[in-house]
Amino acid sequence: MPTAIAVTGRELVLPPPDGQTPSAVVLRPPDAQSLDDALAEVGTLLDQQGYLVVLYPAATPAAVVRRLHIVRSVLESDRMALLPLELPPLAVAVLARQLRQLSISDFSPGVLACAARLLSHYIHAGALLGSVARLDRVPVSLTSHVKSWVPGSHFGVLAHPTPRLVKVGGAAELPAPGYVTSMTVARGQLNSHGYGGGAGNDDWVTGALAPAWGVRGVEEVPLPAESARWWGTPKLIEFAAAIPDLSVLYQLVASVRREECHWCGFELIGDRCAFCSCPVARGDEIPALLTSPRPALTSR
Repeated sequence: MPTAIAVTGRELVLPPPDGQTPSAVVLRPPDAQSLDDALAEVGTLLDQQGYLVVLYPAATPAAVVRRLHIVRSVLESDRMALLPLELPPLAVAVLARQLRQLSISDFSPGVLACAARLLSHYIHAGALLGSVARLDRVPVSLTSHVKSWVPGSHFGVLAHPTPRLVKVGGAAELPAPGYVTSMTVARGQLNSHGYGGGAGNDDWVTGALAPAWGVRGVEEVPLPAESARWWGTPKLIEFAAAIPDLSVLYQLVASVRREECHWCGFELIGDRCAFCSCPVARGDEIPALLTSPRPALTSR
C-alpha cells in the first residue's frame, strides 16, 4: 500500500517539482480541529493510504505534538510514524517534499520513514537575520549579540548540518555544500537589499550566497508560520539548499543496508525503527552512512 507524508502546517507543503509527486497531508492543530475530527481524519487516511509518516520540527508547540501522540495512541496504529526533526521549519518542508517524491518509488514504508533521518544530513538550512539577540538554537557569541543591537547589522546563520554564524559583509563565509543543490527561499519581514558582500542591488541570500554555493536554481515560497519563533525574530529570510535530483536521492537511500525491526517487523535503514522507535538489535556496527555526522557524497 502507498505511504502518505504529513506535516503540521500548510506552509510546509511545497509545490511539487513534477506532475507525479503527491501532495502532503496537513494535520491541523488542536485549536483548529477537535480530537474526534482528528481521529476520523487520520483513521480514514490510514484506511485509504495504508501508512502515514508525519514530519514536524522538534520545536513544534507541545500541544500540537501531544495531539499527534494522542491520535496515534487512541487509534492504536502501528502504521503511523511520528518524526520530530532538529531542522528549521523551511528545511522540514524541503525534506517532506523529498519524501513525497520518494513515496511513489518501491521503498517500503519503514525504509521511506527512516530515509528522513538520512536525507536530513544533506540539507543546508539557515537564514539571514536582522538580529541574533533571541536566537537560541545556534551558538551565538557575546560579540555577535552585541553587534546585533547595532542598526544595520545583519547575520548569515547556518543551523544545519554544522552551525555557523557570520556577519554579512565581512570576510567570513558560510560553508557550501560539497554537492549539487537547489535553494528554497522564504522571506519574512526583512529587506536585505544593498547589504554588500557582492550582492549589489540583489538580496544577500539570492545575490551572494546562492552564487557562492553554486546552486542549480532558486525557488521562493511563503515563510512557514513557525519560522519567526524558531529563529527568534520575524525579520529574516530563511533558506534551505538540498539535492534536487530524485535519482540521487533514490540512490542514497537504496545504498544503505536494510534491517528488519525485531519489535514491529518493519523494514528499516539505520539504527532505529521510525515507526516504533525500537533500536536495531544487533551487535555489529551501524552502517557508517547514518552514523557519520556528514555522510559522504561525490563532490560536484
